Amino acid sequence: PPSPAVRNFTLNFTITNLQFTADLAMPNSKKFKSTEKVMYYYTDSLLQKSSIGPYFTGCKVTRFRSGRDRDDTGVDAVCSYKTNVSLATFDREKVYHELSTMTNGVTKLGHYSLEKNSLYING
Repeated sequence: PPSPAVRNFTLNFTITNLQFTADLAMPNSKKFKSTEKVMYYYTDSLLQKSSIGPYFTGCKVTRFRSGRDRDDTGVDAVCSYKTNVSLATFDREKVYHELSTMTNGVTKLGHYSLEKNSLYING
């Protein structure tokens, strides 16, 4: 049988209690790297508990960006999963609803608060 292919999807959300600073925009800064590790911890643990979990291989933060308010920070990530015959198709709506539930209606991600309408998944 052919080996599973790796597919990507984007994951975007806005944190309302993480003030955006210039060093968050620089991928080599200490602030970017430390915040990136925290985001990996939270996003990976949630996605491993979702229906995509058995196929999920990880997320990579591509950037932090300024949110609508000065105190908001947007997070953009590319996440990966392996396709498999038992995974019919990536159901982004299902994964969105699962993540929405696991984040209390898109309000909490660990010790971070989320902008309620900011979660976006694109498969």
